[in-house]
Amino acid sequence: MEVFNHSRVSEFVLLGLTDSLELQIFFFALFSIFYLMTMFGNCLIMFTVLSTSNLHFPMYFLLSNLSLIDMCLSSFATPKMIMDLFAQHKTISFGGCMSQIFFLHLFTGTEIVLLISMSFDRYTAICKPLYYSKIMSPKMCIGLVVMSWTVGFLHTISQLAFTLYLPFCGPNVIDSFFCDLPLVIQLACIDIYVLGIFMISTSGVIALISFLLLLTSYVIVLVTIRDHSSTRSSKALSTCTAHFIVVLMFFGPCIFIYVWPFTSFLVDKTLSVFYTIFTPFLNPLIYTLRNQEVKAAVKKKLCNQYFHFGKTNPHHPEQ
Repeated sequence: MEVFNHSRVSEFVLLGLTDSLELQIFFFALFSIFYLMTMFGNCLIMFTVLSTSNLHFPMYFLLSNLSLIDMCLSSFATPKMIMDLFAQHKTISFGGCMSQIFFLHLFTGTEIVLLISMSFDRYTAICKPLYYSKIMSPKMCIGLVVMSWTVGFLHTISQLAFTLYLPFCGPNVIDSFFCDLPLVIQLACIDIYVLGIFMISTSGVIALISFLLLLTSYVIVLVTIRDHSSTRSSKALSTCTAHFIVVLMFFGPCIFIYVWPFTSFLVDKTLSVFYTIFTPFLNPLIYTLRNQEVKAAVKKKLCNQYFHFGKTNPHHPEQ
């Protein structure tokens, strides 16, 4: 409580996406549909992986955890943004703003490490197939997930450690639909140059280095694929392509926003919408369309639910 008492600002004003009523109605319908489909799609993947025995493999275990993170990433700001579309005054409390920053960096930091873990899984499966089951043991998979959340937590704590103590004594308008760290710390009543360098080194550069490492690992995997049989190569290529599309969609906006944190671009809001709304929606779509095992299992689950409903529905024509 002492931290909050040092700040004169009790709330922040969010400018949102647009002032146009027509666009607000359009965005309300669009983002509501995307959010519901994101939750449904990721829940379906998690349920399918957990309840299908032939999907109890490391890759699908990591995929189900990616779906969980995507659900969290889609939920930390999107519901409020949808409700705020028709609000005359879009405000968020100081504590609520800090919470959004906390969860944003927790989930993005966790997803970065999890995507690296997924690339390690594919590298091991393709480049070290004889040692795959030994290396990617259940203990290793759980350890990778725990490490992902631990790194995400440590990363977000490092961001909030200095943000909470900044003096916010005047301006409180944020030109976005949620509290993003580069925008919030610009409102502090001190010189933020040093803090900007710290943010770049801990967020932008880390994201860039992680992306380059992932890119290198997938290049090695794709080169190795050429020496395998055509059937196996096709399957591995499809899986790695899906993984890399997810990596590109996730890292692209993050790198652009955090490598130039204090430079305002018109595209910044679009990129923020992309990695908080569209990327969590596209991830399950990409994996189900590119992965035959997941797609077949999802279809089977949906068909079973449909026939079960038909048999128990008293108004079904077969009854």
